[in-house]
Amino acid sequence: MDHASLTYPEAIVIGLLQGVTELFPVSSLGHSILLPAVIGGRWAADLSMSADNSPYLAFVVAVHVATAVALVWFFKADWVRIVRGLLTSVRHRSITNADERLAWLLIAATIPVGLAGLALEHIVRTALGRPLPAAVFLILNGILLASVERLRSRQRVPALVGGDGTHVSTAAGNGVSAGRSSAGAGQGGAGHSGAGQGGAGRGGDGGSGDGRSDAAPDGRIASLSWGQALLIGSAQILALLPGISRSGSTIGVGLLRGLSHEDAARFAFLLATPVIAAAGVLKLPELAGPEGRGILGPVLVGSLVAGVAAYVSLRFLTRYFETRTLNPFAIYCVLAGTAGVIWSLA
Repeated sequence: MDHASLTYPEAIVIGLLQGVTELFPVSSLGHSILLPAVIGGRWAADLSMSADNSPYLAFVVAVHVATAVALVWFFKADWVRIVRGLLTSVRHRSITNADERLAWLLIAATIPVGLAGLALEHIVRTALGRPLPAAVFLILNGILLASVERLRSRQRVPALVGGDGTHVSTAAGNGVSAGRSSAGAGQGGAGHSGAGQGGAGRGGDGGSGDGRSDAAPDGRIASLSWGQALLIGSAQILALLPGISRSGSTIGVGLLRGLSHEDAARFAFLLATPVIAAAGVLKLPELAGPEGRGILGPVLVGSLVAGVAAYVSLRFLTRYFETRTLNPFAIYCVLAGTAGVIWSLA
């Protein structure tokens, strides 16, 4: 295979696809495998995930990193508080507020997928990185999303304590939070393990790229137990399977553990950032080797497109999940996956 076989149109289309599908609960990896195969011709040859020495995986990792940059920028106020909380916690050797607790929850919840990725990524990619498995898993992804919404509408889930000390998540018949507290309201903290000192109650700390303060939502997320955070973080392991969405998995488990749609999505996006960044650190050096020969220009353009698309997607999704559910994405995944299976077998 020609190592320079990545064109600007291919890079732009895949960059746009990655920026959107990484954050929407519809599986970026599944779409990155299916779309080039369906287009066929040069695209199928250039953009093969399972081919030996293919530059496509390194390119996909590069656009993932661009998505991580968009995530950091969008949630910059959150990350300032989280990093500050981590440093303060390390210095004092204790966890005394919601920001410190959230920092350690994110670290703990990232460990399982990090270990699984190192052990399984190559095996899964080479064995399943083809259109038919991706289409089948895309159908399963849709079924899982729909099942989560059905369970949530029928069963009572544990209520979490919000940043203002109120319960913010109960058995929502419509699947959305009915008790969202306004940011900066009150002094309630994380509500677990000594995290009740109001780290989530500071108004005016900035927002997530749209001027809204997000200290209270982060405080609600910090009220998760260690076991709940580990379970939600471990759900990202499913995204190693092409067609299973990282954000869909984490949002789904977060909903079943008592988070609202809004807070489950926020936690999923915060969790995705270190995982994507770590993958970039491991894989981006490949672009300096033979796999990256002649494709750096398309990589840069595709990454720029992915970053912009991811930022726009975040602005949409953070508002969408304030009042809406996973059901439309479930329907899309089942329909797209079914079409992919039919195409693969035709």
